[in-house]
Amino acid sequence: MICQSASVISVLEDAYGRKAIMKSKGLTNGKMGLRVWCFLGVFVCSVLVQALFGSLGVLDMVPIGVKIGVGLICTMLLSMLVLFDLVVQTVIYFVCKSYHHENIDSSCLSNG
Repeated sequence: MICQSASVISVLEDAYGRKAIMKSKGLTNGKMGLRVWCFLGVFVCSVLVQALFGSLGVLDMVPIGVKIGVGLICTMLLSMLVLFDLVVQTVIYFVCKSYHHENIDSSCLSNG
């Protein structure tokens, strides 16, 4: 979880590598419970999608059209889950910054 937030820090700040990991460790001290619950939520959702694919997409008794459909749906669900996870990590980063009363540099937000 610290490495995940370090990746957000390396995008939004001028800290990379070990410096980003140390900054992430310092930021997540007060809100580690929040990070754990969000990580577990995303993990459970990904396990459910993988179980759906394993139960319907791998069986030999299922027609090929159903396998393709299930594969496409599971790919779409996992893609949406990854994007949602990135948004959650970014929001948690801002929550931790405000929890520690640090300034949020809005110039990094306007760069598109």
